[in-house]
Formats: sequence, structure tokens, C-alpha cells
Amino acid sequence: MDLSHIDAWLFDLDNTLYPATANLFARIDVRMGEFIARELHVDADEARRIQKDFFHRHGTTLRGLMDEHAIEPSQFLDFVHDIEMDVLSHDERVKTGIASLPGRKFVFTNGDAAYAERVLERLGLGAHFEAIHDIHAMNYRPKPEPGVYQDLCRRYDIAPRRAAFFEDMARNLAPAKALGMTTIWVDNGSESASYGADMDAIDIAIRDLGGWLETLEL
Repeated sequence: MDLSHIDAWLFDLDNTLYPATANLFARIDVRMGEFIARELHVDADEARRIQKDFFHRHGTTLRGLMDEHAIEPSQFLDFVHDIEMDVLSHDERVKTGIASLPGRKFVFTNGDAAYAERVLERLGLGAHFEAIHDIHAMNYRPKPEPGVYQDLCRRYDIAPRRAAFFEDMARNLAPAKALGMTTIWVDNGSESASYGADMDAIDIAIRDLGGWLETLEL
């Protein structure tokens, strides 16, 4: 697919800029379960059920906790992101490939900026992105809420038809496609990656971001 017209490159963070095999999110998953068990006074099995139910019904566990239990966002985010990142490492193919992309680059994540900055630093990518559009900037409305994509484009003066969006969660690509973005599914086997997906909203499907960037000609 010809991508020579793209001048804004948008990347999801977790399981997109690093491989799902790193399994970093498993550590966050454990912390989410601990938070729910503590705050809602339930056992681990019930906490797990609530967590997955909120993810599927609200888009994120955080949104479910906010809507149904009035949990303060920073309280949750600070707790679940307090993890070690030793499973992450530099991938020179990703670093070189992103650095070589012509135009502006952004991180677009349902996580928060403080956490994203730690991940990017660990990956050696901190210097390559103009901005991180995080869950706070989205007013806690997670992808795939259509309005947050429009807000991102307005905030950074991005023309959707000149933008490409990389995401491991296929269902999060549909609103980007509806705006006219080129959509790239990083199909690397992450949990629920194809849950609720509209395959017609995917322009390009790749398995390995670094390998694909190496072959990209612009």
C-alpha cells in the first residue's frame, strides 16, 4: 500500500511498540485485580470477573470503575502502573524505523503519559515522539470512543487522510478508519486483540512492527 502521503504517524503503546511476548501487561493485569479486590472487597476470582466485564462493557477497566464505583482515575492508574519494566528491551529495527518515518509521530494510548514515558524510555524511543495523547487528555473516554480520535486530530492539527494509526487491538482501528486514516493492525497475538474487530476497518495487517518498518519504502 502506498503510504507516501502520510505525514502523521500514530502509535498505540502496549503490545504495539513492543512485542506482546514481553507480557508486560500481565503485570498490570495482576495489579488491576489487586486494586479491584481491595477497593470492592471481593476475592481474586470475583475481581478477575469484574475486571474483564468492565473491559468489554466500558472499553477499559478504569472507565468501568469510574462509572460504576466513582473511583478516582489517578488512584487507579498510579497503582496499576507501579510495575518493573525489565522485560522490555531496545529493538533497533523499531528505533531506526520510527526515526526514519517522515513527518510527525505521536503515541495514542489508553494508559497515562507518566507510564508511557517510562515505557518509551525503556524502549529507547523517548526522543522520537512529539506528544503522548493519553487517557487524561481523552477525559477518561478510552479508545474506541470515536470522539477521542477527533479530539486528537483537532488538538494536534492532524489531517486524518494523511495519518496512519498502528494498533494491536483491532477494534480500536474502526473509528480511525471512519475518519479516513490508514489503519495498521499489529496482529501479534496480544490478549483480546481481535475482540469486537471489524476486519473491513483494517488496511494493513502486520505481525512484527520492526520487520515491517525495515521493509517500508517511502
